[in-house]
This record gives sequence, C-alpha cells and structure tokens, in this order.
Amino acid sequence: MDGIQHKFVEVDGLKLHVAEIGTGPNVVVFLHGFPEIWYSWRHQMIAVAKAGFRAIAPDYRGYGLSDPPPQPEKASMADFVNDILAIIDALAIPKVFVIGKDFGARPAYVLGILHPERVLGIITMGVPYIPPGPSTYHNPLPEGFYISRWREPGRAEADFGRLDAKTVVRNVYILFSKSEIPIAAENQEIMDLVDPSTPLPPWFTEEDLATYGALYEKSGFLTALQVPYRTFGEDLKITDPIVKHPALLIMGSKDYVYKFPGIEDYINSGKVKEFVPKLDIVFLPEGSHFVQEQSPEEINQLILNFLVKHI
Repeated sequence: MDGIQHKFVEVDGLKLHVAEIGTGPNVVVFLHGFPEIWYSWRHQMIAVAKAGFRAIAPDYRGYGLSDPPPQPEKASMADFVNDILAIIDALAIPKVFVIGKDFGARPAYVLGILHPERVLGIITMGVPYIPPGPSTYHNPLPEGFYISRWREPGRAEADFGRLDAKTVVRNVYILFSKSEIPIAAENQEIMDLVDPSTPLPPWFTEEDLATYGALYEKSGFLTALQVPYRTFGEDLKITDPIVKHPALLIMGSKDYVYKFPGIEDYINSGKVKEFVPKLDIVFLPEGSHFVQEQSPEEINQLILNFLVKHI
C-alpha cells in the first residue's frame, strides 16, 4: 500500500481523486462499485504494478476524496464516463484496459462502446454487460427490493441518516456479501436487515471498514444514491450496443446479483455473448459479490492472464 500514490485531476471544475501505482506502458483503470471506493482495488493494483503494468483507480465524482458535483441529484452515468475519459486524457494515456466491479461494469463497457479506440479490453466482476434500454429485472421482485427502495428520493437518505457512515458501509458489506437478494419487509428499512451483532465477512477487517467509513464520512451518500441507483435507463446515446473488445466476466456463484430474475439464464444460456462476442466467463464456486477482496490472489491471476493475453 505504501507504493500507491495519490493525485487530483481537475475535470469540469471538480478535483477528482486518482490512486496510482506502477510505471509500465500498459495501463489498467479500475472502476469501483458501491459501497466501494478506490481502496477496494488495493490488492489488484499492487499485483498488476508488480507485473509491469500501471494501475489507476479513480474515485467517481461525489465518492471518496473526489469533489461532489454541485447538484448531486443531477449526476449521471454519462458524467462518470466523461470523467474517466478526461482523467486518462489528462494523464496522456492513449489506451487502457478497464476493470469494473458492480455498477462499475457499466461505465467500463460504455467507455469501450463510445470510445473503442481508447480501450484494449474489459473485465467486469459481479455484473455482466446489460445492453441499453429500460431495466426490467426488478419487475418480479417485491416492493422491499433494495434497489427499488434506494431509487425512491429521500427514502435511503432517511434510512442511512439514522446511522454514521461507517455503520452504513458495514451493513451494506454484510448484506452484499450474502447470497440472498436484500429485500426488506413492508414496514422495514434496508438498514434494519442487519443485526448489529453480525460479524464482518472474514476477509474484510475492521481497519478496512475504518478506511471506507472515513471516506464515506467525507463524501456522504448523495451522489452514490443518484449514480447508480437513480440513473438506470439513462440514455447514453449508444447506437450500436455490441461490444467489440475482448472481455472477461468474473462471477461468484454465491453472488446475490446472480439471483436477480433472468441474470443466471442470461449468462449461462450464452445470450450475453450475443452482445459481447469475445467474452470469456469464469465462475468462482465460493465467490460472493466482493470477489476481488474475498479471493485476491485468484482474481489477480485471472486479471494478469487476461492482460498478458491482450496486450
């Protein structure tokens, strides 16, 4: 961790935080999900740097050490994609590999689709490529489905606001590391799904939690609730939804997202490869939603194999 350096890149008048390690000519950009931050890639950044790559992990605007947008409720996925492009432009990097976890899969793929000449390959974890269009996977799920709750303006803010940032992150890590989809009862909030005595996952330390807690204490959750949860279905001006790049999907077999209606069939039937023809898929039998933190050595090897193959 001592070798990871930190800098700020100005984009649209915002100072965006970028963690960086390594000096190789081949660059890997890591895009975090929620409730993650650049720090969630600590194991992978060090591994790819040791293998001769340059690793870059930004905090999105409104996350971590990056400045919040002036109106968080108007932040968009397009902003995030444009920010990533602006960061690699500012650092004078012509082409990158992009690795996205959770909702970070979306900007990873959108960057490849809209700016194919800047991307060498795409790896995603926990979330496959979903072509543009209205989101329907949540339709069969009950009203208490966590995404439905978090999409409702003010609901999650009130739920999260009862607790400090560290406890919110703790609860979400516990919920998202299980194999069941988080669904609250009618008169229950999402934060109430976690008993305070529930231990952290064994691969996530109190020190890790303190790091996350401090970063979300600074940023709050306003932008994080807007993007991704309130921007599903956003028109990203994609005319051709086919991904031309080599790609890898790493999916934990115990990842709760795998249980979203239609997702398992979409992946296993090969339907996803109609949109990503050069896609390879790897399942980790014991993998949760946080595979890169749960099984870092295994994930690092999968990443390095992909990078070396597609340089």
